[in-house]
Amino acid sequence: MPKRVAVLMGGWSSERPVSLSSGKACADALEGVGFEVSRVDVGRDVMQVLAELKPDVAFNALHGPFGEDGTIQGVLEFLEIPYTHSGVLASALAMNKVKAKVVAKAAGVPVADAKVLPRREIAEKHVMPVPYVVKPIAEGSSFGVLIVREDQAHPPQQLHAADWTFGETLMVERFVPGRELTCAVMGDVALPVCEITTEGHAFYDYDSKYLPGGSVHKIPAEIPASVARRVQEHALAAHRAIGCRGVSRSDFRYDDRGGENGELIWLEINTQPGMTPVSLVPDIARAAGHEFGELLTWMVEDASCRR
Repeated sequence: MPKRVAVLMGGWSSERPVSLSSGKACADALEGVGFEVSRVDVGRDVMQVLAELKPDVAFNALHGPFGEDGTIQGVLEFLEIPYTHSGVLASALAMNKVKAKVVAKAAGVPVADAKVLPRREIAEKHVMPVPYVVKPIAEGSSFGVLIVREDQAHPPQQLHAADWTFGETLMVERFVPGRELTCAVMGDVALPVCEITTEGHAFYDYDSKYLPGGSVHKIPAEIPASVARRVQEHALAAHRAIGCRGVSRSDFRYDDRGGENGELIWLEINTQPGMTPVSLVPDIARAAGHEFGELLTWMVEDASCRR
């Protein structure tokens, strides 16, 4: 079993604080189960730093652009350092919400209707019947996500802001009412389905994801068994179709007004799920019988190049 693990964290994306929290939690736990850990706050000199460290494995705890879009994965391939999570192609594909939806839909996974349009056009008038959701194409942690409700006469005014930093081309997606479900895949196994409930937040936004008490994880989700099976099947299908490796997490909306036949929609897949003290995947894995240290050990042992 590899002993020298470089935990990559930080970086310079908008998700840097989350990554630092994930990285610290993972580094502490890996040390706790006997690995020799180097904590790497990733900067532009990461190639030189890793070439000097020569770790047996790079544990990727980066989030957002550069960290989960195939870029750092390419650096690790070049250096021939085995790494955790998905490879170059799957990471780049999953990070692009539009292209990931195309691949998932082709694999039989249900997705919501969506359009890809310039920000200025979306800001001028409703380009889809309300309610709908405006999403950046390649951001994580709900950065830049805007929900347009039925009572809104105009698109969100934030789209006119001069300091908008989430891209000039955005996705507009039909809003799916109902419950927030998520399902992690570990290797080739779909773990128990989790329902996310939030208090005091319009949706599962950045604060509800990362602040203590911001959300409640119900595992297993209190949904019909047939719906839970569908969620697991779709999560596994998306994981395989996009080419993910290691651990991924798919997010869904379930409109339970139709009971077992209620609409179930896949939203996106996350190839670098958060590993902070309040993150979903550690809780889901624990419910499946995998304590945090065991989960991380499995991920390190699963690491490879050419993923």
